Order: sequence, then C-alpha cells, then structure tokens
Amino acid sequence: MQKKITRLLVLFIVLISFTSCSVIEGIFKAGMGVGIFIVIAVIAVIVFIMSKIFGRK
Repeated sequence: MQKKITRLLVLFIVLISFTSCSVIEGIFKAGMGVGIFIVIAVIAVIVFIMSKIFGRK
C-alpha cells in the first residue's frame, strides 16, 4: 500500500511540474507576441508621421 501511494505521489508531482512548465512557456510566447506587435505599431506610427510631414509638398 505504501509503495502505491509513493508512486501516485511521484506521478502527481511530475504532472504538476509539466503543467507549470507549459504555463510558463505560454506566458513567454504571449510576451514575445505582444512585444513584436508593439514594435510594429511604433514603426507604423513613425512612418505615418513622416509621410504627413514630407507629403505636404
């Protein structure tokens, strides 16, 4: 009985650790996606401002 409980406990710990790793991976992927979006948005705003400034000639 003690051996079965130990096996179940080890399996439970392994499952929890894999789940937390995938959660952390998802957070980093989302952070990278948001960072790329912000960089593209800033570049688009700069291009828009430059076209307004130099487009009035």
